[in-house]
Amino acid sequence: MPKIKIENAKSQTRRAATGKATLKTIAEAANLAVTTVSRALADDPLISSTTRERVREIADRMGYMPDRAAQRLKTGKTNVIGVLLDQHEEILGFGTSLLYGVTKALKGTPYHLIVMPNFLDSSNVEAVEHIVRNNLADGIIFTRTEVLDPRVRLLIEKDFPFVSHGRTEFTTPHPFVDYDNYAFAYEAARRLRAKGRHKLTIILPPKHLTFSQHMLHGFMTAVREAGIAYELAEGITLDSTAGMVRDYFRTRLQQPDPPDALICPGEVSAMAAITGLSDGGWTLGGEYDIVAKQTSRLLSDIQPGVEAIYEDLTAAGECLGRLLLKRIDGAEIDNLQVILS
Repeated sequence: MPKIKIENAKSQTRRAATGKATLKTIAEAANLAVTTVSRALADDPLISSTTRERVREIADRMGYMPDRAAQRLKTGKTNVIGVLLDQHEEILGFGTSLLYGVTKALKGTPYHLIVMPNFLDSSNVEAVEHIVRNNLADGIIFTRTEVLDPRVRLLIEKDFPFVSHGRTEFTTPHPFVDYDNYAFAYEAARRLRAKGRHKLTIILPPKHLTFSQHMLHGFMTAVREAGIAYELAEGITLDSTAGMVRDYFRTRLQQPDPPDALICPGEVSAMAAITGLSDGGWTLGGEYDIVAKQTSRLLSDIQPGVEAIYEDLTAAGECLGRLLLKRIDGAEIDNLQVILS
């Protein structure tokens, strides 16, 4: 008489893990019907929470991944969020912090991320067109928003869910999460004036980016209110390399009437400026002071003499993710606009 081999759920799980896990193999391991497993993984409230937890635990152990093609045919959704991300080095930890925030927002949902680079010399509208045309995602998040951003125009026309990190000047409203760069520049100038500084300068983002205008407006408002001398750092921007920023300030000290107070929109530019001024014989807190936007703890650790104003990129990413989920579910745009400070 042939021997009968009896397997429990755990041994079945281990056996199934050697191949591709399916709803059927999960159902066998859980001793449930395939339809019950499918509904449990879809978080159907008619299935008991105990059963849903057990099914999810078995699916996780098996390494189950849903068939996206089948899901898309059945629901018309991809369960994918597309993120276009900056590649510049100026803002420390920008990409990792923002993505961490987005993934926090998506935790516990069926959504996954695809990340595409957003090149500095273009708005990457082609990538947006590709995602929309081929239905590769249910929604898009992107950064480095321009005054009249072609990605925003395209997505509004296509009625495709998105949230931008930054505002535009379109009359048609759209979802966004932004940092209050006006307030940053205004407060930075106010602090430098309170230190007794007499001439301020600021490094701005590239002019085509919307937050460059916000930062300039805040700076100009502050210096005019204070009646203090100022200049704009011409020839360098937020996107300039550290070497370019260092050389700019080293050279500026060799010219008449250099500024004695700097506003930097990022930690890299602040450290580069300090190096250039140090090469010229100036000391931080002596001949000059700096207020910089900080997105990590590095600047404060290396240069505690720098006044820092913190921008929480993880909070921004989480807000972007939550707003996009609401937009995908049909929420009104007027409730999907957030300015962080």
